[in-house]
Amino acid sequence: MGGTAVIALGAGIFAGTRITSPADAIARTAAPEASEVTVPVELRTLNSEVVTRGDVTAAGAVDVTPEVGGLETPPIVTGQVPEVGAEITEGAALLEIVGRPLIALAGELPMYRSLRPGMSGPDVEQLELTLERLGLDPGRVDDEYTASTGNAVAELFERIGYEPPEPDPQAQGELDAANDAVDQAEDAVEDAEEALDSAGSTSPGPGEAPLDEDALEDALDDAREQLAEAEATRDEAAAAAGTPLPASEVVYVPSLPRRVDEVHVRRGNQVDGAVMSVSGASLVVTANVDEADYELLAVDQAVSIELPTGELVPGTITGIAEAEGEGATGWDVTITPGELTPEQAEALRGQNVRVTVPIESTEGDVLAVPLAALTAGPGGETRVEVMRDGVAELVEVEVGLTAQGYAEVTAVDGTLAEGDLVVVGDGGENTGDGSDE
Repeated sequence: MGGTAVIALGAGIFAGTRITSPADAIARTAAPEASEVTVPVELRTLNSEVVTRGDVTAAGAVDVTPEVGGLETPPIVTGQVPEVGAEITEGAALLEIVGRPLIALAGELPMYRSLRPGMSGPDVEQLELTLERLGLDPGRVDDEYTASTGNAVAELFERIGYEPPEPDPQAQGELDAANDAVDQAEDAVEDAEEALDSAGSTSPGPGEAPLDEDALEDALDDAREQLAEAEATRDEAAAAAGTPLPASEVVYVPSLPRRVDEVHVRRGNQVDGAVMSVSGASLVVTANVDEADYELLAVDQAVSIELPTGELVPGTITGIAEAEGEGATGWDVTITPGELTPEQAEALRGQNVRVTVPIESTEGDVLAVPLAALTAGPGGETRVEVMRDGVAELVEVEVGLTAQGYAEVTAVDGTLAEGDLVVVGDGGENTGDGSDE
């Protein structure tokens, strides 16, 4: 019985250590008392920027469609077929059709007709401007196709290793006839001059009437007039027989150089429509921004473009326009990358890239606190709450640049230094009622 009593007593004591009253249980499981959340004041450089993404495209893709309707033979591709990715420069042959080059030139008007001396029009003026830009001499730049224009066209073809286009056969025949007429007129003048010279140096024989020198002089004058007329006719014929420009041997695109994106023909094919698609060799990035970011941007602003490889390349905003089209919102920003290496251009083409536009930056490191540390005083002043030895102190500050979730601050009333702990929040109120709700 004694042993049983001892065991019972021990069991009671052990059980008593394991039993907790409801009040003690609530006290032990309640949340700890809330305290302020603080962060240190930092020295950092702040940068305000707009970050967005944009699609990279080539400027102005166009189809190249030669005008081959005037050819006397089927328009067969005979050579010079470019590869995708090749660059097309102005004045170069981008394709060869029936042994003749298709020369790329930059201009707004298409090559809608063949040109030859004696023609006029805006397409002639465009041609002469192009020839002059290429360093060729078309004579006076106007809307008249002259012999000088033809000479410059001939030089253009010779420059790329092709014979100049043949003159119109009828015009060439008229020139040949005019040259014969000049030769005959020159012979007539020579004969008239010799006759007049002989009359002045030879005395008439017995019974011969003296030569009529006046009549000989009139004959010489007539011969010279006929020579002048023949030469004028020859000059006109020569101008008409100058080097023409067949419509099938030139194609205009809005700008050059350009890149070959697609090739639709190969050697031996017959041309039927577009032979290739070309786009601007230069790339552009088009990004869309909202109203808030639009207010911060301007043309000629510098940007940073991140390549898919992580490399950064510079760029410039070259256009800002309100987005158009069904469902379009915000503003479209056109960005032109700076000078790119061939590898960088290829890496960018067709990608969606990150674009960063720097807006404003502090000059070096400044005192900065999180935006959550700023509070408004009763007079509208801005303050931060600084914990010093466990005691909160309100310090009035002047706010500078805000960026990246931080604000530049300068103490106005009181002191503030790097490492000071500022309050950014507290743990909230604890009810401590132990309810399950």
